[in-house]
Amino acid sequence: MESGGAGYLARIIGTEEDKVNCSFYFKIGACRHGDGCSRLHLKPNFSQTLLLSHMYVPPTPGPDGKPVDDTDAFEDFFEEMYDEMKKYGEVEELIVCENLGDHLFGN
Repeated sequence: MESGGAGYLARIIGTEEDKVNCSFYFKIGACRHGDGCSRLHLKPNFSQTLLLSHMYVPPTPGPDGKPVDDTDAFEDFFEEMYDEMKKYGEVEELIVCENLGDHLFGN
């Protein structure tokens, strides 16, 4: 086993063994500690991914406080987003996610 040098650093980057870089941020692009994390959050210099935050706003809960079925509203939103994006070029994939976990909220 290699104990040092560039090969060792290349092997451990983004793993739990890496004491400098945050493995959670490296894997999923989010960290529950946010800016308060003691490790570095490596951000790419360039990417083919476009992130549009906070675009879909789900409908408010019904009068009884229970969530309403937003399937139709979501499908309309998705189709409109896809149609608008393809005006500017090829869309390989369109993913809409909802992060409700406390450590992912806002990411």
